Amino acid sequence: MTASTRRVALVTGAGRGIGRASAIAEFRDVFWDETLELNLTAPYLLSKAALPHMREQGWGRIVTVASINGRIPSPFSGAYVASKHGVIGLMRVLALEHASEGITVNCVCPGPVRTRVNDARIAFDAQRLGRTTEDYEQGLTPIGGRLEPEDIAPMVVYLASDAARMITGQAYNVDGGVNMA
Repeated sequence: MTASTRRVALVTGAGRGIGRASAIAEFRDVFWDETLELNLTAPYLLSKAALPHMREQGWGRIVTVASINGRIPSPFSGAYVASKHGVIGLMRVLALEHASEGITVNCVCPGPVRTRVNDARIAFDAQRLGRTTEDYEQGLTPIGGRLEPEDIAPMVVYLASDAARMITGQAYNVDGGVNMA
């Protein structure tokens, strides 16, 4: 395959979590700005940069890792929740604008995933609710416990493939049953 016939798939997955959990009224404005910049503006800019080649080729896949918090809010994480709601909306607009060009745009919305950042959130919520971390974590999903990072990859790979050619503008939950809507 030559450089001129390569197909382009863009997967954006960087994100900033809650940092120090606090109510919106106590947010540091710089934290708000940085969170939206990484979680929302970066996927916008990366998509904008990839689209010319996708349009030229008549094929492209954009898959953005959003969050279950892009569908349902959680307290003390306003910047994160707002940015993930925003990225789902952004990807749906891109899907509408480029569907006729062979470009699909979708999101994956993970539930609670075992990461260093999510560890801090779990500890915060468990303490806030007067529960042990282990007990709280076990009840996070109907399946029980948290997802592992590798639980997310198969959906991302599928959405970036030819097999997903008729799927666009969707936000798929990979969340252990947290949101069954």
